[in-house]
Amino acid sequence: MLRAVLWDFGGVFTTSPFESFGRYEAEAGLPHDFIRRINSTNPRSNAWARFESNQVSVDEFDELFRAESAAAGHPIGGKEVLALISGDLRPRMIEVLRICKEHFQVGCITNNFKSGVVPGKARDEERAARSAAVMEMFDIIVESSIEGVRKPDPRIYEIACERLGVPPANCAFLDDLGINLKPARTLGMSTIKVLSEDQAISDLSALTGLTFPSA
Repeated sequence: MLRAVLWDFGGVFTTSPFESFGRYEAEAGLPHDFIRRINSTNPRSNAWARFESNQVSVDEFDELFRAESAAAGHPIGGKEVLALISGDLRPRMIEVLRICKEHFQVGCITNNFKSGVVPGKARDEERAARSAAVMEMFDIIVESSIEGVRKPDPRIYEIACERLGVPPANCAFLDDLGINLKPARTLGMSTIKVLSEDQAISDLSALTGLTFPSA
């Protein structure tokens, strides 16, 4: 019986950062999905993994990412990539969370970086405030930058379940990356890969039996 719904944040409640990566790559004349490939190479120990688990500073990340991308043929500073990752919030998905919260425990498992390490412009600060309001809706939040462990390490899912007091078999988990869903599924969770807002909401409706607002 489903007792909790766990969510990734970026790419689920916000538009995917991969869209921003793609625009940047096209404008810079880089191969399509170049940044994504750098981030998925050595995913447990690369610059991105070390930054999200709070092992390196933003300046160290900048240089580490530059070295990794240079080795792949196109040097990019890590700070340039960080400027691309904030997506726009999806109001309909936020309403889905509100409805789920009326029936289940809800939690967020997010790979992120330490708050305040990346300077933001006014628009980014406003977006951060709106995102913070969404975060307040969750019963628990498990952040890689605080725990020192990140998806897809199984431990981060176990932490979420322990804090909710719910076995993995009674949880659902939504994420936009398949690599993050596999360990959750191995632990016994029902999983939904978020390919689009409509698809994710339809799949969650089928799983929970709840009715959500249409587009």
